[in-house]
Amino acid sequence: MDQKTRRRQQLVLRKLLRQLRKEAGLRQQDLAIRLDQPQSFVSKYEIGDRRLDVLELRQVCLAMDVPLTTFIKRLEQLLTGDDA
Repeated sequence: MDQKTRRRQQLVLRKLLRQLRKEAGLRQQDLAIRLDQPQSFVSKYEIGDRRLDVLELRQVCLAMDVPLTTFIKRLEQLLTGDDA
């Protein structure tokens, strides 16, 4: 995978995380409290200064009341352009 594609996919991932947080009606601070992390933790992964491993991603999804499988399906739809 080339750098341009990788950067685009990372951007899609970050936008989806931010969108789901907002859909859940949460501010960064609210989500950070649910995660028992500082607000900067949420900010850093949303702007791309930090990456989440799969277990952290699962915790973020649970804190937003979004099943990890739902998150992955939405991410795949965005990455492939599949609206199904």
